[in-house]
Amino acid sequence: MRHTLPLRRTLTAVLTTTLLAGGVLLGQTVTAEPAAAAKMTCNIDQLRSDARKERNRAAQLRGLGATTEARKAAARADALERRAQQCHDAENNNRPPLWK
Repeated sequence: MRHTLPLRRTLTAVLTTTLLAGGVLLGQTVTAEPAAAAKMTCNIDQLRSDARKERNRAAQLRGLGATTEARKAAARADALERRAQQCHDAENNNRPPLWK
């Protein structure tokens, strides 16, 4: 019977740890704010301005012969343009209908 004592302690410790971790996670999910409810605002003009600056920077780097950096700058500009378009679309889709 002596060899079952360490196993019993180990199993009890693992079970207790699992229950505590599960309780903490459950408590966090209950009190956490849903991601959909978070109000996110973005400045479309600022995003487009930043994208334009990145495009100019990419052109300048391309002229200097730094093609790798130019590709990275162009990719950042594309990402900023996509984000601005997403914000614009979200803003247009969230407006209430005119007939209400």
